[in-house]
Amino acid sequence: MDDCFLSKQGLYLLFLFSVTKVLCASIHYTVPEEKRSGSLVTNVLNDLKLGVGELSARRAQLVSKSSKQYFHFDIQSGNLLINDKIDRETLCSQTEPCLLLSQIVLQNPLKIYSIEMKVEDINDNAPKFSKKEFELEVPENVPPKSRFPLESAQDDDLGENSIQNYTLSPNEHFHLGMESKKDGSKYVDLILEKPLDREKESFFGLTLMAVDGGIPQRTGTVLINIRVLDINDNSPEFTQSEYKVRLKENSPQNTLVSKVEARDLDFGTNAQVTYTFHRVPEKIRNLFQLNEITGEITVLGEIDYEKETSYDMSIKATDGGGLSGHCNVLVEVEDMNDNAPEIAVISINSPLPEDSSLETLVVLFGVTDEDSGENGKTLCSVDMNLPFVLKATTNNFYQLVTQSFVDREKVAEYNVTIIATDSGSPRLTSTRFVHVQISDVNDNPPVFVKSLFEMQIQENNIPGLLIGSIHADDLDMEQNAKMTYSLLSGNISGGTVASYISINSETGNIYALRSLDYEKIKDFKVTVRVRDHGTPSLSSDAIIHIIVTDENDNTPFFLYPFQNSTSPCNELLPKMSEAGYLITKVVAVDGDSGQNSWLSYELLKATDPGLFSIGAQNGEVKTRRPLTERDTNKQRLVIAVRDNGVPPQTSTAMLNILLVDGFSDPYLKVVDVRQQDPEGEGTLTMYLVICLASVSFVFLLCIVSFVGIKMCKKDHGSSFIVAPPHFPPAIPENCTDSQSGSLSRNYQYDVCLTNGSLSSEFRFLRPLIPVFSVADSNLPANHKTNSHDLTHSPEDNKSMEQVQASLTEDAAPRSGGPGCTVNQAIGANANSGQNDWLSYQ
Repeated sequence: MDDCFLSKQGLYLLFLFSVTKVLCASIHYTVPEEKRSGSLVTNVLNDLKLGVGELSARRAQLVSKSSKQYFHFDIQSGNLLINDKIDRETLCSQTEPCLLLSQIVLQNPLKIYSIEMKVEDINDNAPKFSKKEFELEVPENVPPKSRFPLESAQDDDLGENSIQNYTLSPNEHFHLGMESKKDGSKYVDLILEKPLDREKESFFGLTLMAVDGGIPQRTGTVLINIRVLDINDNSPEFTQSEYKVRLKENSPQNTLVSKVEARDLDFGTNAQVTYTFHRVPEKIRNLFQLNEITGEITVLGEIDYEKETSYDMSIKATDGGGLSGHCNVLVEVEDMNDNAPEIAVISINSPLPEDSSLETLVVLFGVTDEDSGENGKTLCSVDMNLPFVLKATTNNFYQLVTQSFVDREKVAEYNVTIIATDSGSPRLTSTRFVHVQISDVNDNPPVFVKSLFEMQIQENNIPGLLIGSIHADDLDMEQNAKMTYSLLSGNISGGTVASYISINSETGNIYALRSLDYEKIKDFKVTVRVRDHGTPSLSSDAIIHIIVTDENDNTPFFLYPFQNSTSPCNELLPKMSEAGYLITKVVAVDGDSGQNSWLSYELLKATDPGLFSIGAQNGEVKTRRPLTERDTNKQRLVIAVRDNGVPPQTSTAMLNILLVDGFSDPYLKVVDVRQQDPEGEGTLTMYLVICLASVSFVFLLCIVSFVGIKMCKKDHGSSFIVAPPHFPPAIPENCTDSQSGSLSRNYQYDVCLTNGSLSSEFRFLRPLIPVFSVADSNLPANHKTNSHDLTHSPEDNKSMEQVQASLTEDAAPRSGGPGCTVNQAIGANANSGQNDWLSYQ
């Protein structure tokens, strides 16, 4: 056996060597505290006498004795690095030297190296007092050279970094006196140098400064308030100068530890004694509580034997006159079995290949117990019904090895329960669960959850929109079960699949790369392949059917009446029409589908809203009542068509309806809607020229007749009455402009014979000579004109009546539309008498 000595304080670990040839060696290093994480401590290759690759080959592990991992061992380079910042004061308090114990464990063969890491102190703590101010009451009759113990400052650092000196603010009555104990701690007393006189000066405010010896030097200050009291010549005295007490760890709060007692021979307030802690560190004040009146010391915090085995505290008794006495209380902590064994797993061979041989290492772990004596001895065991067996090694290390062959097809994984029990009373047990997986070969291809996936996407989507997701399963494990999704090449409407959609190779999410149009592409199919990462790689395919859903993105379009900026549509309505007369049918279409293409018609605006109605579904424009003489000859309708989408789309069209007296064959022939040839157009032009010449001739003949009649009336006086020529009847009353306010009226009229693009020998009536009517106001109303005075035929009268019936107030001429338009302005002056002047516009 080789003994490995770990510290100067008598901490020894005994390493046993068995037939397994496990060796033990001890290595010592030094590291300063507060070094940042990642700092290099040393390279252990030379000390271990190993090559660079041998650490990795032998699966070297750094096992720490403490619960916190302060170091990191790089098995590739052999560097021992700082893993977490080390605070020596937290780790070891005032213990010197401060050692961190760990082990480097090498396998195949197993060899253990003990590492002693000494943590060196740096000056990272400034001296500090327990209070900001000390209150001191000094009787005035205290003789010079009297000493008043002061509470020392506490410095968590050690050696030169701890407190080296105290200084006092300048004054003429007090100075400092210091003494050092065997442990190196320094105590300071306030020494009276000059007698006090309360009547001259009853209060002193002094500043005490503690200075350490570190670099850089750190200081701590406290204010000492000294009050001078009247005479008190007896100090309190304790019944014992030192109290020794044994206290069990984990004692509950308010447990009585000890009771101190001091007596004072004075009387009155000078005999009233109060107890306080004196010169004790802050951690003792947090663990124990002292009753100022009774002197009882009770438990305040958690007493842990593993942190501190004993506590030494000083108690100060002060009477009402300011005199004090002191005693020490030594509390020794008894260990209890309050720490269960800790199981630290060093390495796990998981997943374990199913073809592993017998005696293959599965788990390597160690067991520790922070208790001492019998409370710290441990035993370890595992379940029996497993293909593994537990083997103990030295220094509380255990190996879990295979004792029979494993088969993943039967059992894919094992949950191993490790149980560690100590020998204390009562026994404490710890359990650690280790999950061991059995690895497999790549013998299962990935399989989609279904062979055909259907997904929907609304048209006009934004590029990059998530359409859906596909998923495949692989019964293998680890790399063999890692899958990659991809799209197979193909074409969609003349473009490649990759230009329309993409797939996330890891998640299987399908994204649209461009905005889709339902009117162009309603659906398409693509093939997706999933491939695992095993060796050899296996794959399978699935088909994705993507359906594009319609969106209400098309506005209804009028087929009839076709709407543009230059060609309004006109319809003719006989004045003799009854209610329900079908005038025309509005036709519109919508490029969308489904309910987005369901259209409804509505009459938005009309010259006479009560005269017309439109079918909401069929678009038929009908009269709602019979026509009257008051109805305007030209009616304008604004028709809206709305689809059933969300939100709905709306279009409007304008329809002009002309009220006429009737449709007669000479003027309104059935028009052939077939496209005219150029020769037909020329014939029509010739006919128009002939018609215009005829009308002009008739007009001149009427003028000559009218002038001749007037001249005859002047020559023959009243010997005979010449009948005036009978012109076509005057303009109907309902066609007059009620807004002009003048007898002179200007009219604009449109006559539409049919709709669409027309071709016939006579499509519209447009007289070149204005048509007018003159009547003599002197003639009786029942006067009849002889037939020989008429200068034009009845057919011409009918033509003029048809023209007058279609007069409107629209002053702008229209041309180029689907209907045929005639524009004529007629002026009439009823106040001119026999010499009528006619104006045209």
